[in-house]
Amino acid sequence: MDIIYSVWTVLQIIIGFNLILPLFLFIAKSILAKEAPRPLPESEYDYAIIVTAYEQTTLLPSVVDSILKLDYKNYLVYIVADNCDISTLNFNSSAVIVLRPEEVLASNTKSHFYAIKNFKREHDFLTIIDSDNLVEPQYLNELNRFFNAGYIAVQGVRAAKNLNTSYACLDEAGDMYYRFIDRKLLYEVGSSASLAGSGMAFTTAYYRECLEFLNIKGAGFDKALQMEILNRGKRIAFAENAIVYDEKTSKSGQLVNQRARWINTWFKYAGQGVKLIGSGLYNLNWNQFLCGIVFSRPPLFIIVGLTFLSMVLDLFVAPVMLLFWLFAIVSFFLIFFTALRHFRATKAIYRALVNIPRFIFLQVLSLMKVRSANKISTATVHYHDSTIDQVDK
Repeated sequence: MDIIYSVWTVLQIIIGFNLILPLFLFIAKSILAKEAPRPLPESEYDYAIIVTAYEQTTLLPSVVDSILKLDYKNYLVYIVADNCDISTLNFNSSAVIVLRPEEVLASNTKSHFYAIKNFKREHDFLTIIDSDNLVEPQYLNELNRFFNAGYIAVQGVRAAKNLNTSYACLDEAGDMYYRFIDRKLLYEVGSSASLAGSGMAFTTAYYRECLEFLNIKGAGFDKALQMEILNRGKRIAFAENAIVYDEKTSKSGQLVNQRARWINTWFKYAGQGVKLIGSGLYNLNWNQFLCGIVFSRPPLFIIVGLTFLSMVLDLFVAPVMLLFWLFAIVSFFLIFFTALRHFRATKAIYRALVNIPRFIFLQVLSLMKVRSANKISTATVHYHDSTIDQVDK
């Protein structure tokens, strides 16, 4: 009986650790000296901006228009219109190259490498932008600060383009939480920012080295790429002022399908996160060790569900553990609201928090689609227009 009690206690500590770790990172970040800001380089690096579209081209004019407004000159835009009708696409700029693969690729990495094989010149860096993104004018300038400092990979911020529904607001709230922990705090304590699928940039040579010969199926190419970078012992920087605007999920069906793909990706790569923890311990590599912990962490709604179940059982089995859960829950909410405040969450986001139970329920439903997640189209159906919401602050 003592063994069962001990195992149960250890399991709870492991679950609760996921709620407490962000507080430890926040404290560590407050203690460690911050890196000094880097000056802009005297010369502009040459960028390839790869924009991927699958089946839909509706928002391409908007993203290209935002790119052409960059406060930067030395770049070319490569639009990979996979399985798209491009007859209506017409961009009056020699900096925009529209590519339509003869065969359907249905893969992010295949689209990226299709663009790379059709580069008009050698580019120093490439950056990945989704077709539903919009780009801030200083985006490339901010990336340059980190490349100038010697980094080979940089993740920017994907802020919400739309806050038109409570689902979109909650999606952005969750993104702010993960952005604060998995990118800002991880990077500032000497580890690596997590990659987010778009709004990220790499040296062209290093991107090719990491992914050119990997066969990645389904969603999660950013996780595969992150693992390749970490296994090589490199760090990923977080450029907090390199901002792209990303369309958030605005409908329940869209949310369920998206989360099903994300959960499937977690199941696929969690084991590699555990291996990375081992590599970090063996190599005495803080970057690998800390990223391995975050990489193998379950999705937040699963942690919340396990926390609730543990507390209910502890009422009958181990009441003293309720003190531990009180500390874990307070830690979580402290960091959650710190993240919302840091990234200046709007009133609409705070108002939407009352719908969190339904948001969690929809993610539970997405668990039922995990097995078939790779069969769900990876194309995001866009329900929002091309502008950034002007919502009350």
